[in-house]
Amino acid sequence: MKIAVYPGTFDPVTLGHLDIIRRGAHIVDKLVIGVTTNPSKEPMFTVAERMTMVKREVAGIPGNIDVVEFDSLLMDFAEAQGAEAILRGLRAVADFEYEFQMAGMNQKLNDNIETVFLMADVSLQPIASKLVKEIARYGGSIDSFVTPAVVEDVRRHLNGSH
Repeated sequence: MKIAVYPGTFDPVTLGHLDIIRRGAHIVDKLVIGVTTNPSKEPMFTVAERMTMVKREVAGIPGNIDVVEFDSLLMDFAEAQGAEAILRGLRAVADFEYEFQMAGMNQKLNDNIETVFLMADVSLQPIASKLVKEIARYGGSIDSFVTPAVVEDVRRHLNGSH
């Protein structure tokens, strides 16, 4: 069974993330979405809220998809999941430098696990969770970046009723 891990903070999960998940689930036998917290990012949602959000959003996507929380080195998590690959989405050249460096470091930690890059759909490439949150905080519309349910999650959170 070919298992891949798609790690991220998913704060919030965007249409870009869902595009990579849909396509990733199509090319492996099992896709494990690893929801984590990046200490250098200030999350809008708790890990539990993000887990719920991601599970809800992937429910209709065909394939064998698991959503799992993790708080460890990515390669340790991938090993524990029995993964042969780490799935990463690329939006632009700016992503590539960081992703290239991280893939190299991960290879040094465990060279049995490949990093596989998928290019985001051209129409979704500008989408970044950080920008979605910023637009929402200033009252802008995020409808073209996330699903209607995530729009509501963000709205509820900004109104303090989460």
